Amino acid sequence: MDALPDLPAGLTTGRTDLGDVELAWLTDPRADPDAPLALLLHGFPDAATTWRHLLPALTDAGLRPVAPWLRGYAPSSVPADGLYQVGALARDACRLHEALGGGPDAVLVGHDWGAMATYAAAGWQPTRWRRAVTMAVPPAGAMFAGFTSYDQLRRSFYMFVFQSPLAEGAVAADDLLFIERLWADWSPGHDASDDLPFVKAALRDPANLAAALGYYRATLSDGPKDPALDEAQAGWMTPTPVPTLYLHGADDGCLGADLVGGAADHLPAPGSRVEVLDGVGHFLHVEAPDVVDPIVTAFLTEET
Repeated sequence: MDALPDLPAGLTTGRTDLGDVELAWLTDPRADPDAPLALLLHGFPDAATTWRHLLPALTDAGLRPVAPWLRGYAPSSVPADGLYQVGALARDACRLHEALGGGPDAVLVGHDWGAMATYAAAGWQPTRWRRAVTMAVPPAGAMFAGFTSYDQLRRSFYMFVFQSPLAEGAVAADDLLFIERLWADWSPGHDASDDLPFVKAALRDPANLAAALGYYRATLSDGPKDPALDEAQAGWMTPTPVPTLYLHGADDGCLGADLVGGAADHLPAPGSRVEVLDGVGHFLHVEAPDVVDPIVTAFLTEET
């Protein structure tokens, strides 16, 4: 594994052994250790550092934010069981909640794959979570309604490329140029020069890259799945039972904003809502933290 670039100013790391995987995480050391836990889950192709703007904002709002690198993303470990299904991510989130002393006032924030994990964790064990925020991947019921349109299948070409045994070589070529191009396509006009060094460090080792692709193989192909995770897996396919804010960028080049229609129908808990933000794409939280962070912190600190 390559050494991580210098961490964003003011943030520190830690590690938690969950038994089948060890997760590294990023946090704000200013946070009150007795404050409600806020667990922040990143997506693909990304890293925990994607939350570098939101972490201090949540601390200032009275929460205790922790942002893990998901299983398989360096510096977290590559799990020996090779499980990358959504249910495994939900189980990791709930185990982290337990290991980090979370209570029923804990909150979840997820982007992309982290959003899917958030739906699943909240659906599976809702008593752990008071509120949730998801970004860039709408609830399953809304997303699948439009996923097979021509325009969306064209945007989703990479998912099908990842099913090929040639994918690892194609994505790794030219210092992960494939990853750079995804960021450029998904967040048009965004300068990702502060993001990509961390993303590449998380994925450059072949074992880490194979893990990241394994998420897609577990979802669309015959990647390993554990029947013991069926209940956790089902959590992301059912309406989310805790108050949830869903945010989507109007210029998202990965999942088009047309998929957001009907999202509110799958967020039935009182206080839930959906917002499409103009002028931002897929990585909205790093494109416009001055817009996104206040919306997220206000929602997470509302009384339920």
